[in-house]
Amino acid sequence: MRAPPTVILAGGASRRMGGRDKGLALLAGRPLLAHVIDRIAPQCEDLALNSNADARTMAQFGLTLLPDRTAGRPGPLAGILAAMDWADTLGAVQVVTLPGDTPFVPLDLIPRLLLAAEDVPPTVPIIAQSAERAHPVVGLWPVSLRDDLAAALAGGTRRVLDWALDKHARGVAFPATSPDMFFNVNTTDDLDEAARWIGGAS
Repeated sequence: MRAPPTVILAGGASRRMGGRDKGLALLAGRPLLAHVIDRIAPQCEDLALNSNADARTMAQFGLTLLPDRTAGRPGPLAGILAAMDWADTLGAVQVVTLPGDTPFVPLDLIPRLLLAAEDVPPTVPIIAQSAERAHPVVGLWPVSLRDDLAAALAGGTRRVLDWALDKHARGVAFPATSPDMFFNVNTTDDLDEAARWIGGAS
């Protein structure tokens, strides 16, 4: 079975990192995004990057670049919509998304999401959970919902979890680990903490 196309979401404004593109911040001597790519690329055949940065800056990662089609950087829902649009051009019925600031993302993320999807209707999103907490940007999304998502964005919806739950999303539980599989690097302190776990220097 072919794995669904996958999109790393890195389109945010990175306000807590001073507005710089945090995907390019060095973690153990390499860009943060490179760590995410290393973990997710072996799990899929088609991988793209949702980013609103200059295409020349992101060319180093060798991925298809998908900017938001929704103006004003409305958040990760816009990235999920861009992912759905891209998946549709590939003829895929599902697409996986994950944030570009999760350097410890599970090495079996996509198989677990797909397994959970077997028990629900094909229009139901699947989102990751750990320690009883939802990680709504980490999900498996039915491409058939893209028009609904576009309308929700136009209507002012911004929270991923709100929209996902409105679509009857189901969660799939991942084990608690140290470091947390879904640890987000949002600040320079987070970057330092991740570097300590990796054993390098940020």
